[in-house]
Amino acid sequence: QAQLVESGGGLVQTGGSLRLSCTASGRIDSISTMGWYRQAPGKQRELVASITSGSTTTYEDSVKGRFTISGDNVKNTVYLQMDNLKPEDTGLYYCKMVGRPAWRMWDSDYWGQGTQVTVTS
Repeated sequence: QAQLVESGGGLVQTGGSLRLSCTASGRIDSISTMGWYRQAPGKQRELVASITSGSTTTYEDSVKGRFTISGDNVKNTVYLQMDNLKPEDTGLYYCKMVGRPAWRMWDSDYWGQGTQVTVTS
């Protein structure tokens, strides 16, 4: 069973930057999509950014031009560079990968445990 481990969250002032990382360990040989979600207190979890194995990226409107997602399929790692952070970016950020071990024909969703990002005004 693959596990995702996130790092890079923290406390930052408005306008600051953070870089989140998420690495998969265990048997996950083929990853089709990697992404980052966030959940603010009292709100539903929402997609922030995603990247496919073909490097197609998608961003939530409020982060376009400020966040950049990138992936390393060799290292099974996804990154989220967050610049010009705003208080509304505060939340628990989760990494998600869609993939499967080599012996299986169907994909599964794998989630990280979450890393807290807090932006102060």
